[in-house]
Amino acid sequence: MNAVSYPTPDLPAPRARPLLGVGAPLPGAAGPTERADAARNRQLLLDAAQQLVREQGVDSLTMDALAKRAGVGKGTVFRRFGNRSGLLMALLDHSERKAQEAFMFGPPPLGPGAAPVDRLVAFGRARLLDIEVEGELYRAAEVGEAGERYSGAPYMLLKAHVSMLLRQAGMSGEIALTADSLLASLSAALIMHQLRAQGYTREQIGDNWEAIVRRVVTG
Repeated sequence: MNAVSYPTPDLPAPRARPLLGVGAPLPGAAGPTERADAARNRQLLLDAAQQLVREQGVDSLTMDALAKRAGVGKGTVFRRFGNRSGLLMALLDHSERKAQEAFMFGPPPLGPGAAPVDRLVAFGRARLLDIEVEGELYRAAEVGEAGERYSGAPYMLLKAHVSMLLRQAGMSGEIALTADSLLASLSAALIMHQLRAQGYTREQIGDNWEAIVRRVVTG
């Protein structure tokens, strides 16, 4: 499978599978020499954790609940992730990897093969779905990153992707600045406020995202 090109000279080129953290690996993350069976077990645990969060919310995700859902001993979960905090960070990394693979390599309109504007629209709607079902994880990451949020690998990859699509759509001018502005409207804290406090539906927010994208590109 060919790598996706991100021709944005003001941004670093993304890795095919970027990590949320920079430097030391996250708890539960696969090491460079991890055995195949250990990698499969890690994947199964994280898939089970993601399913649990999407069904019952992040508060339901405990070491006991994950062990029961995955059909393993609690000691296995503790050995893999250390504690609940380590589990949450590994799960967020897992979710981000799956989202990144979807927009970099997945089917259109989110992945390659659709018009740039349609891909931008699909990108926003996909982020909204992720935030709706795993918002507390995303919001915790935004708070935890603090001053490093906008220079860290996860954000820079999203910015590179949006910048690439804006450029492919024929937009000129301050593309990097426009990408920042568009991504600001997909902040987990803002989306969760719109969903929970203001009473908007994900479909309404997604329709507004599409209107903004089309106005920005054609304007």
